[in-house]
Amino acid sequence: MAKLTVTVNKGRCIASGDCVELAPGVFRLDADEKSEVYNPSGAADNVIVAAARACPAKAITVIDAESGAQLFPIKK
Repeated sequence: MAKLTVTVNKGRCIASGDCVELAPGVFRLDADEKSEVYNPSGAADNVIVAAARACPAKAITVIDAESGAQLFPIKK
């Protein structure tokens, strides 16, 4: 497992809960029902990236902290 930096853009989050459903060990909903990262190492890397991909608002960014590569969304 790589060390990942996972962030949620609260301004884009629509509180669908898809990320929480897919990776409950990483994401939870805050008091405003917006997603937040509470444990960035709470799931396997592929699960975290899958949760980011599942976000309908594309509010989640995943970066490999060691290499600096952005895993999601993929920069073109």
